[in-house]
Amino acid sequence: MTDWRPTANLAALQRRSQLLAAIRSYFVGNALEAEVPSLGAAGVTDPNIDNIPAAVGGAPAFLQSSPEYFLKRLLASGSGDLYYLGKAFRDGESGSRHNAEFTLLEWYRRDWDEQQLADEVIRLVSMLAQPSAPQVNRFHYGDIFRQITGVNPHSAALSELRQLAADISGSDFSGEPRSTCLDLIFSLAVEPRLPTGLTLIDSYPACQCALAKLDKDAQGNSIARRFEAFIDGLEIANGYWELTDADELLTRFTEDISLRNTAGKKTMVIDRKLVSSLQHGLPECAGVALGVDRLLMYLLGADNIRDVLAFPLDAELSDLGPVNTNGTDPVVIKKVPI
Repeated sequence: MTDWRPTANLAALQRRSQLLAAIRSYFVGNALEAEVPSLGAAGVTDPNIDNIPAAVGGAPAFLQSSPEYFLKRLLASGSGDLYYLGKAFRDGESGSRHNAEFTLLEWYRRDWDEQQLADEVIRLVSMLAQPSAPQVNRFHYGDIFRQITGVNPHSAALSELRQLAADISGSDFSGEPRSTCLDLIFSLAVEPRLPTGLTLIDSYPACQCALAKLDKDAQGNSIARRFEAFIDGLEIANGYWELTDADELLTRFTEDISLRNTAGKKTMVIDRKLVSSLQHGLPECAGVALGVDRLLMYLLGADNIRDVLAFPLDAELSDLGPVNTNGTDPVVIKKVPI
C-alpha cells in the first residue's frame, strides 16, 4: 500500500512554522521581504549547480536554484535591504542532507562587507537557537585547511592538490582544476573535523570566488571576500561581499560555461538581465543564503532531512522506482549557497 503520510512528525512541522515566523520577525522593520519568481528564463552558469529545466508554453525555463539574480535586480532598482524566504530548486540534490526542493533564506545588506554580514549570521542563528545558542568559532580558510591537512591551500602546487584529492577520494583527479580539488579536500577532510557549534570560515582562495569580490590577505594571498557557516560540521550558509562590476561578471560567467563544457554539462545561457542590472549599477552590498531545512535539522537534533520535511521528493517518487542516490549523499562540490 502506498504510504501517503508525511515523513516529519507533527512536532517537527510545528517547529518549522515557529522558525519561519521567527525569521520574518527578525527582519521586520529592517529589510523588505521580496517575493520573486520560482521560474526564470535563465538558470545559473555555475558548473557545480544544475538547474531543473521546465517548459512554459513551449518556451524553455528553469526552476531557480536561488533567488539571487532577481534580488540583485531589485537592489539595482533601489529596493534597499531585502530578504527572501521560500523555495529553491537544484537537480541532483538528494540524500540525508539534500532535497531537490528546499527552503532558503537569502538576504542582502547595502554598504556592508562580508564580515559585517557574518556577524549578523551569528546574531540571527544564536537568536533562533535560543535558549541554547551554539558556541561560535571563526577561522580563515587557509588556517583551518592547513591545520587539518598540513597543506597550504593558497601556495600548494596543483599537482600536490590533485594527489591529495585522489588519496582522500580514491578517484582520479589528474585533470581537475584547482577549485575542484580544494572543494573535494575540504568536503571530505576538513568539514568532518570542524569544531562543534557555529563555525564561520572566511578568506577563501580566489579560485573559489563565485560572485564575490577579490582581494589580498595580510600574507599577500589572493582571496575571495566570502564566508561559509557550518553548524556541527554541516554547511548552512554561504555569504559574499558581492561583485558589482558587470564586465567582471561576464568574464566569470564565460569561464563557468567553459568549465561546464569541459565537464560535459549542459551549456547555460547567460542571464543578460542580471548583467544589465549591474551595468545600471548594483549598490555595494553583501549577501548570504542560509539553508532553513538544515538549520531546522540542527535545532531538532535530526540526522536526516526527511525528519524536517513533510513530503521529501524521494518519498514522493518512491512509487516510480528507486531514486538514483544509492542511499548515500553525493560528494558536494560547492557553490552558495547551500
